[in-house]
Amino acid sequence: MRAPTSGGRGRRSSAVPTTLGRVSIATRTPQQVLETVFGYPAFRGEQQAIIEHVVGGGDALVLMPTGGGKSLCYQIPALVREGVGVVISPLIALMKDQVDALAAVGARAEFLNSTQSPDERRRVEQALLAGEVDLLYLAPERVTVPATGQLLDRLNVALFAIDEAHCVSQWGHDFRPDYLALSMLHERWPSIPRIALTATATQATADEIVARLDLGAARRFTASFDRPNIQYRIEAKNQPVQQLLQLIRSEHPGDAGIVYCLSRASVEKTATALAEQGIPALPYHAGLDARVRADHQSRFLREEGIVMVATIAFGMGIDKPDVRFVAHLDLPKSVEGYYQETGRAGRDGLPSTAWLAYGLQDVVQLRQMMDRNEGDAAYKRRQSQLLDAMLALCETVECRRVQLLAYFGQSLGVDRCGNCDTCLAPPESWDGTVPAQKLLSTVVRLDRERRQRYGAGQLIDILTGKRTPRVEQLGHDSLSTFGIGDDLNDQEWRGVVRQLLAQGLLAVHGDGYGTLVITEASAAVLKGEREVRLRREPKRAPRSSRRSAPADLPSEAAPLFERLRSWRAATARELGAPAYIVFGDATLRGIALTEPSSLGELGEISGVGAKKLEQYGEAVLAIVRGEEPPALPDGAGAASEDSGAPSSGPADRSRGASGARAGVRGGASRSGPPVAAAEPPPFFDEPPPEDEPPPPDDW
Repeated sequence: MRAPTSGGRGRRSSAVPTTLGRVSIATRTPQQVLETVFGYPAFRGEQQAIIEHVVGGGDALVLMPTGGGKSLCYQIPALVREGVGVVISPLIALMKDQVDALAAVGARAEFLNSTQSPDERRRVEQALLAGEVDLLYLAPERVTVPATGQLLDRLNVALFAIDEAHCVSQWGHDFRPDYLALSMLHERWPSIPRIALTATATQATADEIVARLDLGAARRFTASFDRPNIQYRIEAKNQPVQQLLQLIRSEHPGDAGIVYCLSRASVEKTATALAEQGIPALPYHAGLDARVRADHQSRFLREEGIVMVATIAFGMGIDKPDVRFVAHLDLPKSVEGYYQETGRAGRDGLPSTAWLAYGLQDVVQLRQMMDRNEGDAAYKRRQSQLLDAMLALCETVECRRVQLLAYFGQSLGVDRCGNCDTCLAPPESWDGTVPAQKLLSTVVRLDRERRQRYGAGQLIDILTGKRTPRVEQLGHDSLSTFGIGDDLNDQEWRGVVRQLLAQGLLAVHGDGYGTLVITEASAAVLKGEREVRLRREPKRAPRSSRRSAPADLPSEAAPLFERLRSWRAATARELGAPAYIVFGDATLRGIALTEPSSLGELGEISGVGAKKLEQYGEAVLAIVRGEEPPALPDGAGAASEDSGAPSSGPADRSRGASGARAGVRGGASRSGPPVAAAEPPPFFDEPPPEDEPPPPDDW
């Protein structure tokens, strides 16, 4: 829910009131809501066009990158149009934080899901019928419940927002069958505008979203998928945990980050290894108890500097703006998934890192997983195409950002971005035709002469002339290709195998053992009719440690930034809320740079809305002056007092938030954000997210 976050000062009209009452659309404009409620001076990109289209009653399909401000595209129309905006969100574990963030700026938001008691659901329903709710969050499973339909029939629904719309598409990276039923929204309520939003969508995915949700008449909005603040880096896997430690210690000490692993076992192992090295790391995967997952997620959102080690079960809908790095220790299955996951870094627009360690084993494991998949041939072909595109991104010698944007049908406009590894340290391309012929010939001779197939390890031992017990036992030292590849070391040969797999010149056999076979394309290489160009990894100098403050923050502003961050952390703890709900890093940066001396000057900084100005303004000004900040207003303190009592979970949080919640349309303003639940939600409307079984550890 962020607009542009330059961190600098933006001018807003002084004529805008500090609260927006329930007035007509003509006097409550999107610009007024943007400035007064959310605290941003201007829309970004196509936000304004999207919002005006939906406010006018039109349907929309919005393709916008993570961190691009998608939430504002339905939140502002919901606050401008009469009635309640209904948001279909896939993960109920995040609804609390979504509602909390809206309450913190003065919007009246609620959710209905299975974590609530009957009494709590009745309270929310009564608030809805009384017109006291601006936005209502529902899981897709709950939308199709007859009682929900009956409730919506009794409401003045302003719009339907379908978040994470790629979940409806089997071309998408996170298909959810529950989304297929959402076509009923148009069938049952044809006059209510719908807005479907996703951060990742190829043309095939977008077309399927339109077909599945009956959005043929919707206007499409496609924002640029370029995230220039993210530095994309992919390197060869070699002791990946040590590589990860080097990344964290040298570039991101004390920063929040996400580390993605393919299997649950890898998650646990990596989280333990990081914790043993003094890194505050937490595991997250579908095999953990729901309460443990919810607790770890809550800590990640509320505490600073936490590193979450997770499968792809984690991350959808996470709106933590200060994630400074996303690391992958295993190869993602698709460019869409990779883009979605890396996009969770740097949502505040500040410099961030997307780092991937990629190796031969990754390719073999994913090919094996596809072979074991029970889907039909067409589905397997789609999955293979997605993986091929991911491999091409990993192995490119061209600019990664250019290739990433090209995958989504967009152009950067230049040949090189200057902020990815292939631009900063261009890799060398070399003629690998002869090594490829040696490797392919070894595969062919084993098959034809011995009726044998082996994986990369044995093939490399043969090529490098290693007389291992296994080589001698099998008589592989008598092959004509034995020792002919001793000009390359093991690591270099693994790179050759990996790239031949990526280029389709080798394939993983479907026997489940990771053995390698040639392909139809191999013949041209063996005959000398096709050149094979390979990538040689460049030598990279170790990066030096950086300041904890944003990298582009002048040194004279850094002390104030750190004082503000310390105050923010203490305030967030007192309120039981994530730090970013108080203020994001970009807003603190703007304060540190401008050093406002009055509430008027502070109110001009991007990210400081009317409610936050009232709640935190005097404290911030005191810190700028070098003084001790005053205590929070009494109303804000009540939130902390509530949190001291025993809680039964989201129901208690929702009661405290809604009973005194500020109304963007209603008048009275609540002085503090809602408190966090003492107990995490015990279960989900939807089944826990699944991840892949641990891959075979045969390398």
